[in-house]
Amino acid sequence: MDVKLDNIGRRFNREWIFEGIDYTFKTGSSYAILGHNGSGKSTLLQVIAGSLSPSSGTIAYLQGDKTIDMDTVYQSVAVAAPYLELIEEFSLRELLDFHFRFKRPLNQLTTKQIIALLGLEKSASKPLKYFSSGMKQRTKLALALCSDTSLTLLDEPASNLDLAGIAWYKDMVAQFGGDRTLIVCSNQDFEYDFCSHQLQLTDYKKIQ
Repeated sequence: MDVKLDNIGRRFNREWIFEGIDYTFKTGSSYAILGHNGSGKSTLLQVIAGSLSPSSGTIAYLQGDKTIDMDTVYQSVAVAAPYLELIEEFSLRELLDFHFRFKRPLNQLTTKQIIALLGLEKSASKPLKYFSSGMKQRTKLALALCSDTSLTLLDEPASNLDLAGIAWYKDMVAQFGGDRTLIVCSNQDFEYDFCSHQLQLTDYKKIQ
């Protein structure tokens, strides 16, 4: 999926977080959205995901030469972010079964195979409220990367991951991140060092 931003800006009250973004994210490429804490990385990601409306400009989603309607684009988007909550009353198996009622699994992966990828076979029946923060983050990443979507958005993907978890994240991206548009928001280079392109958000900060 191509995502075309045309003069995109977003403000809260009277303060512009960013403005004037003209940029196209191309199908099959990986991108890092960079900037210091508070620069608006997560806000831009939510605009791209369609969960926030831009304050100025327009956004278009293109599959080949076909424009995807804004009302249906969510079907082609997967997001993993620290501010997105899991249903903690569900077990891991129940959560995966629920999630993949709405998204197709990539490469026809089964729930059992995804649990094995997570390395959480012994916790498959455990409610997520008893998971550690690292286990929850792995689960969020697996839900996004194992979904058959043409646009995948990862915000601070290594949050709460230890060194083994970071290595696991890198391996998951290598296995499942290709052949789609992948966008990573981060200010830590090990989270995005595989990305082919970078968008520096401070370049679009409104000068007061």
